[in-house]
Amino acid sequence: MAAARGRYVADRGLTSRMVVTMFLIGLLYVVLVGTLIAVMSNAWPLIVLAVGGLFVAQFWFSDRIAAFSMGAREVTPEQAPELHGAVDRLCALADVPKPKVAMAASDVPNAFATGRSQRNSMVCATTGLMRRLEPEEVEGVLSHELSHVAHRDVAVMTIASFLGVLAGVLTRVALWGGLSGAGRNDQSGLGIILLVIPLVSILVYILSFLLTRLLSRYRELSADRAGALLTGRPSALASALTKVTGQMARIPTRDLRKAEPFNAFFFAPAFSGETVATLLSSHPPLERRLEQLSRISAQLGQQQ
Repeated sequence: MAAARGRYVADRGLTSRMVVTMFLIGLLYVVLVGTLIAVMSNAWPLIVLAVGGLFVAQFWFSDRIAAFSMGAREVTPEQAPELHGAVDRLCALADVPKPKVAMAASDVPNAFATGRSQRNSMVCATTGLMRRLEPEEVEGVLSHELSHVAHRDVAVMTIASFLGVLAGVLTRVALWGGLSGAGRNDQSGLGIILLVIPLVSILVYILSFLLTRLLSRYRELSADRAGALLTGRPSALASALTKVTGQMARIPTRDLRKAEPFNAFFFAPAFSGETVATLLSSHPPLERRLEQLSRISAQLGQQQ
């Protein structure tokens, strides 16, 4: 882990939270798959194969799915010299491998990182972000995103979020299968499937959702801290946060709604509404992020 992080500051709090989250997510996996096998014992090989196959597909192709969904495309240094130049400087400063660099043609000012490991990681910035921010602010945002890759919390979030997707799919399959089989004679078995699987799936979805949200909020604070300490310019990151958050109100609602499903992976959340319940937010409040950056700035000032 030390070699993977390079010069990014370690965060034991983040590491412990990732371990606990993965442990609890693993328990939820066992509960969900165990329920499926108990209710449909005759089909247990198919259940294990389907769940395992979906997990591998989600984990293996998550970066490509996210990039495709956001319209991100890999760019060369000739196509995006400013973006590549910023990534090159940060990777040299942090002593970490350079990820793939991509851009998304979107007016929503944002950035995100994907990848299950550093070898296949990707950092993407939108055209809206590059147009609105100053070079030092762009570097602050990219340093934040690169810290997600260095700390490997992108991979943990990918695995953790898959369980919620699986629970939602199982609920739909159970309801669709129950409705299509409504005319069968074995109504008691059908009733159990219609009752148990959706209830357990909904419960698993809610718990996994809350777990990923709790981890997501902490990892954003950790990335802010690591990114600011690496560049030594927390004020630039604070300025970028303020600009990006303020510009969201000027983005068309349709564009924000398109981006909202990926909020947990964004630098700043895209909200189509004015307020979001703190418990359900993928990011900590802006005031808390700015307060942390202000403290870091004061600490760096005292060391000089």
